[in-house]
Amino acid sequence: QVQLVESGGGLVQPGGSLRLSCAASGTWFSINDMGWYRQAPGKQRELVAVITSGGSTNYADSVKGRFTVSRGNAKNTVYLQMNSLKPMDTAVYYCNAVLFNSQYWGQGTQVTVSS
Repeated sequence: QVQLVESGGGLVQPGGSLRLSCAASGTWFSINDMGWYRQAPGKQRELVAVITSGGSTNYADSVKGRFTVSRGNAKNTVYLQMNSLKPMDTAVYYCNAVLFNSQYWGQGTQVTVSS
């Protein structure tokens, strides 16, 4: 059973930066697709950014140019560097992994952008 553990959320002022981290455990296999989703109060969960093991990325239009997703040197880790944060980025951010057509989710980390 794959387990995902996120860290790095918190409270930041508009225009600030945060870096989220996610590490997967419970599998010997290299996970191809890893990424981040978010869910704001009263809204559906939405894709933020995903990255394959080969480095291909996909971003939501709302975060292009501000967020960067990357894979770590350690196996099955993924990061999300968030710059120029806006109040609209406030949400619970979830790490996601897809392995052998099964999806796995982290417990979520709160990101709040407010002055």
